Amino acid sequence: MNWQQLWPPIFLSLQVTLMASVIAAVAGIAAAWWMSKKHFKGKIVVETLFMLPLVLPPTVVGFLLLVSLGRRSLLGKFAEWVFSAPVLFSPWAAVIAAVVVAFPLVYQTMRVGFAAVEREIEESARSAGASEWQVFRLITLPIVYRAVITAYILGFARGLGEFGATLMIAGNIPGKTQTIPTAIYVAVDSGNMPMAWAWTVGMIAISFIMLLLTGRLKR
Repeated sequence: MNWQQLWPPIFLSLQVTLMASVIAAVAGIAAAWWMSKKHFKGKIVVETLFMLPLVLPPTVVGFLLLVSLGRRSLLGKFAEWVFSAPVLFSPWAAVIAAVVVAFPLVYQTMRVGFAAVEREIEESARSAGASEWQVFRLITLPIVYRAVITAYILGFARGLGEFGATLMIAGNIPGKTQTIPTAIYVAVDSGNMPMAWAWTVGMIAISFIMLLLTGRLKR
């Protein structure tokens, strides 16, 4: 087994997942907090759209991202203008795929967390002159900090294991976009079982530790 081939997908996966999990956590927490405060027609439709990537096949998510971020689309042209290069088949494409699939888990976890906050506590802070940002930062966030950590860990684990959408929009370029799941796929397809097992064991170990931390937090 070539040990030099082992580490690049692991390092890239960790870099991509760390960036994607932070983005998904910030977006998921903000969306869940905003939705917990608002009541409007069509709210259930918006929440369903937020959760849709969780149940859609990864290939469907990947296809939609491929069309949305293509060089002919408005979003693709804007991304190419920002990064001075096409976003497809780049590390940023892997980050985007991980964010999209991790966001629903973060959102769902935080929605449950915010729903458990007693509104009387927040109203007392508002009546004392606190702004919405102060209420969120000093009252709400400390109460739901366990949910925040759990949401982040779940989002990190989901982003780390993303395969289908990543393969479609980021490809499998060694040293550039090849993550652990895509590396395992190629290793199995080429009959390189030792490398496939090495990456699989590494993935299981990382995921086990993350889920173990989540279980300890819930307890």
